[in-house]
Amino acid sequence: MNYNKIRRKTREINIGGVKIGGENKIAIQSMTNTDTKNFEATLDQIKRLSSAGCDIVRITVPDEEAAETIRKIKESGVRTPIVADIHFDYRAALKSAEYGVDKIRINPGNIGDEDRVRAVINACKERNIPIRIGVNSGSVEKHILEKYGSPTPEALCESALFHASILEKYDFYDTAISIKSSDVSGMIEANRLVAERCDYPIHIGVTEAGNERRGAIKSAIGIGSLLADGIGDTLRVSLTADPVREIAAAKDILSALEIEGQCGMNIVSCPTCGRTKINLIELSDRFENAIAEEGLSDLPITVALMGCIVNGPGEAREADIGIAGGKGEALLFKHGQPVRKITENEIIPTLISEIKKIKEERK
Repeated sequence: MNYNKIRRKTREINIGGVKIGGENKIAIQSMTNTDTKNFEATLDQIKRLSSAGCDIVRITVPDEEAAETIRKIKESGVRTPIVADIHFDYRAALKSAEYGVDKIRINPGNIGDEDRVRAVINACKERNIPIRIGVNSGSVEKHILEKYGSPTPEALCESALFHASILEKYDFYDTAISIKSSDVSGMIEANRLVAERCDYPIHIGVTEAGNERRGAIKSAIGIGSLLADGIGDTLRVSLTADPVREIAAAKDILSALEIEGQCGMNIVSCPTCGRTKINLIELSDRFENAIAEEGLSDLPITVALMGCIVNGPGEAREADIGIAGGKGEALLFKHGQPVRKITENEIIPTLISEIKKIKEERK
């Protein structure tokens, strides 16, 4: 999918060299779950996230002492943009800005009166640091809740735009908006409403989504629906799991939508039936592991793993390469055309070899 053809037109903001909005690629984010005051553990997790393909990392900064880790991270030479997640203590935001953080995430309603909000705005404006307005179901203002009765999509939208108006009051527009909810349908609708009413880039995600399996499903529905609408400039898949797993899930969502330039390898495999004479379930798992080990997962091609000739070259004719299983063997095909028969033991090494050839041809 050429995402830019359907993409909502937005402002562009620069987060430590990673630009979001406009026609820039969709940035993948995650958040550390270490104690921020434990510098070594936090730095190690940032490096792991970056190696996995994370574009922007957010860390919680609950107080000024935790902000010292921002300084140390910046002094360490880490290039991945860092976002300071601020709740309640505006002084932690001021320290984070002083130490060179790349973006600050706030909910203006929970850091005190407007003088404190203005102080954060001024600190960010002086250093060209973007601000992300973060709104969720538990942060909607009382006057907005009274109006709508509950944190409805309309209430979440109004809350986000209300906070944006505070920044605008002080001539600050270097802003991203994030509306998250554990209610997938509500999150989708709230983001659609915001997308209609402003041109700020939007960070999308389903919050408190659950463990790796359940969270990935909820996120695929919520994030995927918005991306299919052309909404979303950066995203996070929130999982109750190692944050590194969030990066793999985010890539899978982008790949499933075949978003141009970010789709990685698209693996098509049939669910198996009584016609299947090879262990396709095990084969599929081994193939996934093999392409990861060979560093081929990000190659934007389609590979088909089909259980029999019925679901072979015909249904998978659009695949760049694939196999159709037989009894103890498989037919190798390219773009629907048979190439040769190979034994079951040859399937993985043959596919890896052929995929490497495709990669070389595309250089």
